[in-house]
Amino acid sequence: MTGHRPIATGSRIVVKVGSSSLTLRQGGIDDQAIGRTVEMISESWKAGNPTVLVTSGAVAAGLPALGLSERPRDLPGLQVAASVGQGRLMERYTSEFSQRGMVAGQVLLTKDILANRDQYLHARQALERMLSLGVVPIVNENDTVAVEELRLGDNDRLAAIVSHLIGAGLLLLLTDTAGLYSSDPRLADDAELLAAVRHTDAVLDSVARGSSGPFGSGGVATKVAAARMAAWSGVPTIIAAAGDGAALRTALSGNSRGTWVEPHPSGLSARKLWIAFGLPSSGSVTIDSGAARAVVQDGASLLAVGIAETRDDFGAGDAVEVFDGTGLLLAKGQVQVGAAEFQRAAGAGEREGMIVIHRDQLVVLAHDH
Repeated sequence: MTGHRPIATGSRIVVKVGSSSLTLRQGGIDDQAIGRTVEMISESWKAGNPTVLVTSGAVAAGLPALGLSERPRDLPGLQVAASVGQGRLMERYTSEFSQRGMVAGQVLLTKDILANRDQYLHARQALERMLSLGVVPIVNENDTVAVEELRLGDNDRLAAIVSHLIGAGLLLLLTDTAGLYSSDPRLADDAELLAAVRHTDAVLDSVARGSSGPFGSGGVATKVAAARMAAWSGVPTIIAAAGDGAALRTALSGNSRGTWVEPHPSGLSARKLWIAFGLPSSGSVTIDSGAARAVVQDGASLLAVGIAETRDDFGAGDAVEVFDGTGLLLAKGQVQVGAAEFQRAAGAGEREGMIVIHRDQLVVLAHDH
């Protein structure tokens, strides 16, 4: 286990801060929290690390103007609150950055942007251009127009995807606690801060049971999932306290007080990262033990003869998840053969030699088998 280590000057950084860390108890945005976040980002840029801010808070920022004391539970209500609050949130950020002589730009994303390869690349190009011009990208999910099937679900996952897009050297997830704990520190006196973990460590599964605050949509589970997503592109993650104004500075120096999540030693290619995390799954297959060994250990393509079961009516070109017989997620890939064609071939005894997912379109997610 390597643990906390300094981040090289010039490395790009992604910082994510959630609604619960930006909002007041009574609702609305906490100006001090905005100022603290902007100062943190400003310091990072001045230290030579171009930094992207992924921020929640649009819905919370819109609540006071609408006379609401809590987050709406219905989609139209959330969209209205976001439409009212997004401009207010950006005004706070741009004003704070302007006071520090910096220019910030808004980037709103939805899942459909990342599900389409061309749009995915355009998003990356836009962020690249902003960073090269010294513009601070402020990224949020486009809650105003997103419907349920387009939603990314939480900004922790969005931050992990952005870290892939820009080739970040660090993902910093700011939260209401000092990091990840062995158990819920609100309930257990013996809860210990996890200083460093590997992204494959089982302890992450046991702690991935967080509760969301009254104004947020994330929790411990989404941060663990985001850290693991970043890990597969070779990006380390630090989970630290949003209230610590020095959180990013100490993270860059290698002396972070939060939880360091050690990444995979080698990152996936850009296309495989897109398959793994940008392309939504349209179904799944269960494979037998022989196929599991071939895929995970030998790096082989997934053949039709190894598939024991298919679920959902996926078509050729869709992404599917690959499970073993125990329900363990082994891989994800783009299928060359749709479910209907597979079933027809299976019924006719013509599966021999049929490649369902070529190795070049297959991302192995299990670390061993």
